[in-house]
Amino acid sequence: MCFPAWDSPAAFGGLLGGPGDYVVQPAAERWVWGGYYEDRGLIWRSRWVTGDGGMVECREALARPADRDRAVVLRRCRAVRGAARIRAVLDVRAGDRRERMRDLHHHGGEWTARSGPARIRWRGGDEAVVRENTDGGPVLALTFDLAEGESRDLVLEIAEGASEGALDPGALWDATERAWHDDVPSCEDTIAPRDARLAYSVLTGLTSSGGGMVAAATTALPERSDEGRNFDYRYAWIRDQCFAGRAVAVHGGPPRLLRTAVGFVTARLLADGDRLKPAYTVTGEDIPGQRDSDLPGYPGATAVTGNRASSQFQLDALGEALLLLAAAAEHEPPGPERAEAARVAADAVARRWKEPDAGIWETHDDLWTHSRLSCVAGLRRAARVLAGPAEASSWNDLADAVLDETARTSLARGGRWKRAPGDDRVDAALLIPPLRGALPHDDPRTVATLEAVRSDLVQEGFVYRYRVRGQHLGVAEGSFSLCGFFLALAEHRQGETARALRTFERTRSGCATSGLFSEEYDVQQRQLRGNIPQAFVHALLLESAARLAD
Repeated sequence: MCFPAWDSPAAFGGLLGGPGDYVVQPAAERWVWGGYYEDRGLIWRSRWVTGDGGMVECREALARPADRDRAVVLRRCRAVRGAARIRAVLDVRAGDRRERMRDLHHHGGEWTARSGPARIRWRGGDEAVVRENTDGGPVLALTFDLAEGESRDLVLEIAEGASEGALDPGALWDATERAWHDDVPSCEDTIAPRDARLAYSVLTGLTSSGGGMVAAATTALPERSDEGRNFDYRYAWIRDQCFAGRAVAVHGGPPRLLRTAVGFVTARLLADGDRLKPAYTVTGEDIPGQRDSDLPGYPGATAVTGNRASSQFQLDALGEALLLLAAAAEHEPPGPERAEAARVAADAVARRWKEPDAGIWETHDDLWTHSRLSCVAGLRRAARVLAGPAEASSWNDLADAVLDETARTSLARGGRWKRAPGDDRVDAALLIPPLRGALPHDDPRTVATLEAVRSDLVQEGFVYRYRVRGQHLGVAEGSFSLCGFFLALAEHRQGETARALRTFERTRSGCATSGLFSEEYDVQQRQLRGNIPQAFVHALLLESAARLAD
């Protein structure tokens, strides 16, 4: 967990081999652990069965509504069957991993301390004692007993400013439960209500109070061991934000996530215009370039922070922004700022569509077919719902010009789309633009591309992005869960209901036992790869569950 912002240093760095922990678990010598998310929100319930047959649960959550400079971790331990002894260890390293806790005091039923710039309060650990960690820093160690049916609340607050108010666990839990209930709809109108509710919860949980939604909660969890494929996803990608906003628009759920997505993308378009970056911090600032962290890293990978996407140009982000603004306009009047943002995006496409860009997969610069066709879809949709007569004619003419040039340079034998003029490979990203309106569903190029993806990029029902030259599927990288949901949507668009449902179910099986998705799924090892939870996968699960319900 990083504090105070998503991209700040880790307050608890144990996952990446660093110091900083907040451990709560049975004190018994032997136990088996499990857990699950409660329905409708990100409230986790850990469960342990101990060697003597006892059962202990710990209900855990970040308190909501959230504050920008304050994080409150709620934990409620309960002895479900038999008596239980619980062990807790607290070691906060806010600011810098060398910043040990200091100024520890206990008074009025609370422990207080400092770590870096952060103030710490901990309630529920009256019996805790100060011990020395392996690096010589102080930690709070607590052991307590619970009779069967008895519970205890542990409330941890980490804040930048002065701490105010009592840490009342009952009030904090009530507010958190109400916030989740208000933000997560029932989703009974989808084909996968429970997973759709979890998707809403993930998208909500990854969205900051300022509106930016991080791509994932983690950094540097590797997609492949010893391959250097580990990245920092604690930033807001324009494309991901558009996917999430459109998914909510398609489902027609509470408008908060749609409005925050539109607000963030609109602000960035108005500020940066045709210099729009692929990703920003959640507050709209520039992302630092990728660099090695001083943390040891997850086994098999070096810990990294920052992201090289900060220096890229990704043309398809402009098309996705137009699609998002159009989707929002179909739900409520756009207002002058959103209308101006659409004009800025369309003008940027007009100026830059002939330039190479890094594309959706952020590999190298090329004239990517997907990027151009995404702009075709965005221009046409925006012309229909956002433009006046003159602008609509201009945007449609531009869309026609982009499509004609792309068809001239980027069609492979057999009539399917290829990745780029000089790259004949099949790419699952090319399923996306026809779904967004770049081409009709029965256009021969759309049909041929769908058939090529199914024949060339599917293994055991899971979908890969593209073939890495000279290697079999699954060698260079795992299947891509995002692409699986796009294939399901493409099959549904063709009226192939049984195939679409089969693809949807197969893709959503590739999740963790928690129900969360990472970016990739290793088909052979049946294992998740990379950072988690991946926002755009959950967004497409939500959209697919809503559309396939038709």
